[in-house]
Amino acid sequence: MPNTLPDDLPVLRAGDPSAPTALVLHGGGGPRTVAPIVGHLAASRSVHAPTHPGWEGTDRPESIATIAELASAYLTRLRDHGERDVLVVGSSIGGWIALEMAVQAAADERSAGVLGSVVVIDTVGVVVEGEPIADFFALDARGLAEVAWHDPERGYQDPALATEEQRAVLRSNGQTMAVLAGRGMSDPSLLERLASVEVPTLVVSGASDRVVTVGHGRAVAAAVPGAAFAEVPAAGHLPHLEAPEATWAVLDPFVAQHRPGQH
Repeated sequence: MPNTLPDDLPVLRAGDPSAPTALVLHGGGGPRTVAPIVGHLAASRSVHAPTHPGWEGTDRPESIATIAELASAYLTRLRDHGERDVLVVGSSIGGWIALEMAVQAAADERSAGVLGSVVVIDTVGVVVEGEPIADFFALDARGLAEVAWHDPERGYQDPALATEEQRAVLRSNGQTMAVLAGRGMSDPSLLERLASVEVPTLVVSGASDRVVTVGHGRAVAAAVPGAAFAEVPAAGHLPHLEAPEATWAVLDPFVAQHRPGQH
């Protein structure tokens, strides 16, 4: 079957299995980068946080060669498992996957009601005139810390301190990201297609992010009907890592408002 996720795909699960489901989608840095979101949402949701195919040494099926195909695979998995009103939270590339899932769900009657709400945090994926996405693949570790963190010294990871195994995983993750997301980490058609999104959406931007700017985030929010926008001060591309309490302050009211059964 096309776009089928591997059966052995690693999925971190947290929270009460009987609670409403949340799907947490990581960005290029891998599943560790969204661990605080998983832990935070576990208080009120049954959280599923998969490792995307091709990350962390996992296999990537040939049928999943684009972000759209990966989004389709996740949406199909949710639908096949009978999930309803799922909260999807995506960071960076994970945000792109989440937006694509919302667009696809709106166009497919079989997926009606599968998604309940969407949160995207410093999402890539959209081309916004005058707000370019940083060339991630041209940056060394120091350059990446400079664009991705409010406090670059806190975010800098010296490659010399990594083991060869860790460096191999980083190289493999980067290669997978290049295949799925492309050098520009965007789809020129996505911004216009966001007009079809039918679920409540929150767009979050770190005020100091220079991978994707606040202006970029505002444009994404403006393109999604009824979307809310929130800016996290003193935070870069991963505000849930750099300023978690300020991130929860903008995330929690939205999540509570759109909990299944709430009005």
